[in-house]
Amino acid sequence: MRKSLSLLPVSLALSLSACGGAADTPTTGSSETIAAVEAPAGQKWSETVSKTEEGGIVMGNPDAPIKLVEYMSITCSHCKDFGDQAFAPLRDNYVDSGRVSFEIRNFVRDPLDLSAAILSRCGGEGPFFPLTEQALGYQTTMFEKAQGMDEATYTGILQSDPKVRFVRLAEQLGLIAFFQQRGISEDQAKACLADTTAAEKLMGDTQKGAEEFNIEGTPTFLLNGQKVEGTNWIMVEAKLKEAGAR
Repeated sequence: MRKSLSLLPVSLALSLSACGGAADTPTTGSSETIAAVEAPAGQKWSETVSKTEEGGIVMGNPDAPIKLVEYMSITCSHCKDFGDQAFAPLRDNYVDSGRVSFEIRNFVRDPLDLSAAILSRCGGEGPFFPLTEQALGYQTTMFEKAQGMDEATYTGILQSDPKVRFVRLAEQLGLIAFFQQRGISEDQAKACLADTTAAEKLMGDTQKGAEEFNIEGTPTFLLNGQKVEGTNWIMVEAKLKEAGAR
């Protein structure tokens, strides 16, 4: 992963080799069931959302004994598959029990992914999870629009001034209009996309995660700080249950 915006790749082809497969099978364990923890009156734990020191955004009980982290890319098809299968039951059955917190750390793979990640964070922590889920659902359309760009247009965008680079790319991909329909105004979206410091931080956090946890593909999961062997919901849910979230 690149540490500088000036070093972003200019090829229009996505680096799909960095998107993991989903052929894993679950294993079983015998940990005792952890007791559920009640959320504050009138609230759900899934409504408790905050940033983390590692650059991620976490939902759930801050003191949850089971902490699940996903390194994910919005341009990864297997991340989309996991989101389709897992986000609702993970939220409703595990996070809201108070036993599990769920953190997403964006692992940016390419300029398309970076543009979408910036916009998913543009409204702050509160709408991050639903915006991320919906952005994953926009993946196919985003790819179609990217493939509709000629190489000269794409290269010209990436070689433009950093403060307009991702604005121009997001316009070509239809991302500004997509997020505008979901509560992020056009001016707000453009301001977020022009924030080179935020973009550099996302790329730096990706680099740090790759080095610290030897992450080579997405999705990659950590359970209480340890990598999980598996990329699908069946495997991850089995590990949650092994840890006592059942």
